[in-house]
Amino acid sequence: MSGYSVVPQKPVHSSGYDVPLIASIIVLLGLGLITLFTSSSGHANRIFGDPLYFVKRQSISIGVGLIFLFVFSWTDLNLLRKITPLVFIFVLILCFLTFIPGIGVSRNGARRWIKLPVFSTFQPSEAAKFAVILFLSNFFAKKHDKLDNPLIGMYPAAFGVLMFVTVIFFQSDFSSAVFLGFIALSMFFIAGVQFRWFLLFFLYGAAAAVLVVFSTSFRVKRLIAFFRPELDVSGINYQIKAACRAISSGGFWGRGIGGAERINAIPEVQADFIFAGWSEAMGLFGVLIYLLLLFFFAFRALDIALKCPDRFRSLCAFGCGIAVTGQSLLNLAVVCGALPTTGIPLPFFSSGGSSVLITLCLCGILINVSGYKADDISGGVYE
Repeated sequence: MSGYSVVPQKPVHSSGYDVPLIASIIVLLGLGLITLFTSSSGHANRIFGDPLYFVKRQSISIGVGLIFLFVFSWTDLNLLRKITPLVFIFVLILCFLTFIPGIGVSRNGARRWIKLPVFSTFQPSEAAKFAVILFLSNFFAKKHDKLDNPLIGMYPAAFGVLMFVTVIFFQSDFSSAVFLGFIALSMFFIAGVQFRWFLLFFLYGAAAAVLVVFSTSFRVKRLIAFFRPELDVSGINYQIKAACRAISSGGFWGRGIGGAERINAIPEVQADFIFAGWSEAMGLFGVLIYLLLLFFFAFRALDIALKCPDRFRSLCAFGCGIAVTGQSLLNLAVVCGALPTTGIPLPFFSSGGSSVLITLCLCGILINVSGYKADDISGGVYE
């Protein structure tokens, strides 16, 4: 073993579900709907003749997501742990279905979606985050005392993650594949994997990323556009330039919910660049409020994970917190021009049924872990 562990060494009893966490989730969902209306009403009215088009669709997705949140909040996680292999296989099959004609849906050369009866389309790479978190939490809970043996405690976990990363990459979803790898590496670190392995992960990952980026002209153009933002401002750099103008026009106090105008120049602003709408409407003050809410959510998730005496539940809480917080920060970095443009949505805000559904599933797991009481901790860290 590497000698460290984030799981508490003695039981910490919970007094009930984490109410502040639940409150932060509700507030973030509410702000997301307000921002979606502000950012998309003009576009929705022009295209669909209904300024509430995206808000209505998002409200339905949130309603379905809240059902899943309640289910995962109340479900015995020991049962969920038992069926983790089935969840892993099921989600992996969903990812492969994107390549089957008639089931998979292709948009702009990417095959990231499948047709479903309830949602018009569903993005399996979003569900892959949920599956990988469960898989790694279950694996490291079982093998936590065998991490020094890579054949038992390392390679199987890495291979399981690599299967998802590979199939998502071939869906032409490079950014989601990289982010899934980030979640996995974070959980490897949290579980106590030795530091020397991260050097190998970094070297192999960096080499693979260079090969992948330079294998297609589109990714090369995106990389050049990131380092030379003054180039092609009416083409590949248009979206990020329009977003930066909208953000800067908000000033400190913002232009108000009904005063945002520059966001209308951002293509598909209701999706990955929705934070530009919030920034223009609410200004720097609103950005600070959002960051405070996000870091409060992250703090509650970390506190829940640290106080849970059961290794599986603790790792689940860490993974869920990392997935939601990390994706949020990644999206903000892209919108502000600090990272190259990706297709990563902003949790709680971006329009999209797959994203909000999986985000609320992850939140349901967090709430469940926050209410865990361990009078009998067999099967946890002391097994």
